Amino acid sequence: MAEPLKAMYNEPFLRAFATIVRKAYPAFDGEAFVRFALGPGWDELELKGRMRRITESLRAALPAEYESALDILEAVADECRGFPYLFFPDFVEVYGKSQWERSIGALEKFTKLSSAEFAVRPFIKQDQARMMAQMENWAVHPDEHVRRLASEGCRPRLPWADALPALKRDPGPIWPILEQLKDDPSEYVRRSVANNLNDISKDHPDLVLSVSRDWFGVSDRTDWIVRHGCRGLLRAAQPEAMRLFGIVPQPAIDVIEWSVTPDELAIGESVGFKYALRLPEGEPVKLRIEMAVTFPRSTGKVYRKLFKLSEKVVSGGTRLQGGRDFSFADLSTRRHYPGSHSLALVVNGKEVASVDVNLLGGRGSEA
Repeated sequence: MAEPLKAMYNEPFLRAFATIVRKAYPAFDGEAFVRFALGPGWDELELKGRMRRITESLRAALPAEYESALDILEAVADECRGFPYLFFPDFVEVYGKSQWERSIGALEKFTKLSSAEFAVRPFIKQDQARMMAQMENWAVHPDEHVRRLASEGCRPRLPWADALPALKRDPGPIWPILEQLKDDPSEYVRRSVANNLNDISKDHPDLVLSVSRDWFGVSDRTDWIVRHGCRGLLRAAQPEAMRLFGIVPQPAIDVIEWSVTPDELAIGESVGFKYALRLPEGEPVKLRIEMAVTFPRSTGKVYRKLFKLSEKVVSGGTRLQGGRDFSFADLSTRRHYPGSHSLALVVNGKEVASVDVNLLGGRGSEA
């Protein structure tokens, strides 16, 4: 089993980091820092909890004045690059909201070295107009990491982050940023724009469809953003989103095969499925083929999730077939529960065949 991500924060890491800090601040008490970080409850803390504990431990070991402590972190930041050092912007988030100008400058520096999309969100909540104006400025920054922060930081539903209720209700302040970045030369930035669009589509689908119609066809870059940004609408088979990409109902398709084996298995095991379709004679059509799985929840309710299998233009009269395995192993984002699961074949948004499998309790289940 793979080691959990939180395990990267351990005593060797903390001691190595303390050595780096001492180069800029010889008075840094590395032993006290490590002792504080690894104190009561450390083993039970998850990733973000450990990150916050490191932030708090730094506060205890660095100078009491925020500006002086930040000077030290900025001095060593170039030696502390990558995901593990997200506690640098976290330090700003926790202790720097009353020192706006100083903190914003530090976040601009730190995001180039790791990422600051979580840390900017309390500043948006504190003063949305001011912070969104700052992020509009970042949207024209020469560094792609700063431009990405302009979009990623204001995503209304950024995963693993606090939501931004005001921007969920009214995403208007986000549009100037996305307009600026929609044809950005950096794929890293464009992916963030698409993810922001997808977030907005969950609360304002009509608005995202309107913007998508305006952007679609502008360039290959904007076409990719629109497609990726509308992925949630496509999974929901939203008719207008489907039509935008040339995916229209195909009622005359013949389902030759839809089989799933075995029909009973334990949590942690996999099924194999096969499908075969035949198109009627005629003009080529665009097919989006998905598998919809209906999962029971622990509460007794169910939810449905679609998994894309194929999307391509197919000539009339073609026989199309495929298949693969599907795992019922627990994931960090999905936990499985015993009971009947429906597996349906969906073509261009329409369910054309289905079969049930029975999931038994297994390792890691709560049966």
